[in-house]
Amino acid sequence: MTNWPIGLSTGCFYQSPLVECLETIRASGFSMVEVVFSPPHLDYRDANRVQEAAARLDALGMEAYSFHAPFADDIDISSLEPAGREHALAEILRAVEAAASLGVHYFVIHPGPENGDIPSREERLLRIENVCSILERVAARCGELGIQCVLENKLPHLMFGQSADLLWILTCLKGNRVGACLDTGHAHLAGELYPLVYKMAPYLRLLHVHDNKGHGDDHLPPGDGRIDWTALLKELAAVNFTGAFILELAGGDEPGIIMARARRARTYLRQRARRLALANHSQLLSHG
Repeated sequence: MTNWPIGLSTGCFYQSPLVECLETIRASGFSMVEVVFSPPHLDYRDANRVQEAAARLDALGMEAYSFHAPFADDIDISSLEPAGREHALAEILRAVEAAASLGVHYFVIHPGPENGDIPSREERLLRIENVCSILERVAARCGELGIQCVLENKLPHLMFGQSADLLWILTCLKGNRVGACLDTGHAHLAGELYPLVYKMAPYLRLLHVHDNKGHGDDHLPPGDGRIDWTALLKELAAVNFTGAFILELAGGDEPGIIMARARRARTYLRQRARRLALANHSQLLSHG
């Protein structure tokens, strides 16, 4: 498969109310979105705002494909303190309920705190055990609501930012209730984007798609950085990936400029996917 659906993360409008951004996104031909938590954008704690967003999505004929779980200093599912873990779990479960109200398929979560303090081996093992314990409970609630929980690979300098940590967590979980979301920009900065496709393949459900120049988490449109997108698409086709691409682009500009970048990124990916499909078809004919 090379005709992967392409959606847009609403994170590029995180400073504006979600309901005010959806029509702009729909007018650019994007009917599928990943909803991002941000108090000015959408507060998962506010049931009225969540219901308003769900109604607006439905009215515009749009699909909330996925929901990005909240991440903050005080939401640490690896915390060594039981009270800290329970607080993090409570916040995440509130977000799961909001995600269910929006009708999403996937609930994307970061496996651990958003800091670069790398602990000792002993503490790291304890924290990974805590992550697995909390994720079992999150995945169970997601399953009850018809959602799949997926783990995203983090920036390499953060705790649990290495692919070995992510895969360790995935393999320690029971059954196949938790999948993976491959963040292309994060993996590129870690220097392991292409092999990570194969490592994640049994768990891979969706991609967060953005580019960078190899130095910072720029969230550039594909083609504006140093990722070899043709090579990446080949890897995805080789492992028979059938999920969606969610464009995760930087904001900060006028909506028209942001959406122009999103359309350009979508066209860029579609063109390369089409070329790959034609090349694969030609190879099949030559071997036929």
